[in-house]
Amino acid sequence: QVQLVESGGGLVQAGGSLRLSCAASGSIFSINTMNWYRQAPGKERELVAAIADNGRANYAEFVKGRFGISRDDAKNTVYLQMNNLNPEDTAVYYCNAAAVRFGVKVDYWGQGTQVTVSS
Repeated sequence: QVQLVESGGGLVQAGGSLRLSCAASGSIFSINTMNWYRQAPGKERELVAAIADNGRANYAEFVKGRFGISRDDAKNTVYLQMNNLNPEDTAVYYCNAAAVRFGVKVDYWGQGTQVTVSS
């Protein structure tokens, strides 16, 4: 199995920045893609950014140009750099690992970290 631990959330004013971290442990060899999701109160969980093992990154339209996803394989850690934050970015942010074990696709989730952007 894979264990994911997020950190870096907090309170920030509009226009500010935060850097989220997701540390992975366990059967990390099985991970294909690392993702950041977020969920605001009363809304569905939505994909924010994804990065594949080859480093290819994809972003939701609402964060393009503001957020950046990266990975440090030596530390088994994925980051989400969030710039120019606005109140609409307020949500719980979750780290997700898409993995394959014995040919079966499985997903692992972190506990989430709260990001609050004040106006």
